[in-house]
Amino acid sequence: MESRALPAGGQLNPRNFPSPNFGPRRACARPRLIVLHYTAMVGVQAALGRLCDPAAEVSCHYLVGADGCVYRLVAEEARAWHAGAGQWGPLDDVNSSSIGIELDNPGNAPFAAAQMTALELLLADLMARWAIPPEGVLAHSDIAPLRKIDPGPRFDWARLARQGLAIWPDAGPAQFDGIVFRDAARRFGYGDWPLPDLLRAFRLRFRPWALGGGDARDMGMMQDLATRFPVDRVIACA
Repeated sequence: MESRALPAGGQLNPRNFPSPNFGPRRACARPRLIVLHYTAMVGVQAALGRLCDPAAEVSCHYLVGADGCVYRLVAEEARAWHAGAGQWGPLDDVNSSSIGIELDNPGNAPFAAAQMTALELLLADLMARWAIPPEGVLAHSDIAPLRKIDPGPRFDWARLARQGLAIWPDAGPAQFDGIVFRDAARRFGYGDWPLPDLLRAFRLRFRPWALGGGDARDMGMMQDLATRFPVDRVIACA
């Protein structure tokens, strides 16, 4: 994998804030994916309290504050408890195969500039060290569309894609066909979810303000994702 230059904006210096909520990665798995979340809480201290509470049984590897401060909660080699029941392609234990990053955001607000810069630094570092390609950077809503919508419609995926830190589809319209759309979604990595849930997850990531049923733009973009970024390529990077 080609190395990436770190985005401008300073050095990456995470603060250690250990969480007890982790375990070993199962079946000798290594990180192949990075999953982005939002905390849906008011303030980073509230999020740190929950992510480090043994009773909550939830954690992540990194938390990025709205002010750009990065907290390291779980060692990358360990299995943090951030993804829950999710799936990407054949991976059904996403916790064992991913690094989880929480973003300090209540879920209905823009993501701060300092936070996005810090996230870009963190992603570039993780992707280079673990050989994770841009298509391996996912939303929580990608892996669990029946339960989750984070990091939500306000998150700027196109900004990450412009820096090679995520992907973006680039294709002309094609006639919408639900069967073909679902097949392309499976090849890209989505699970065998009902068509409305697949369409909602896809749009949260790539067309957050689109309305109505599936259309030609959805079809063309999904086919492009399946052709250029099939999930088998991510798995092959392991």
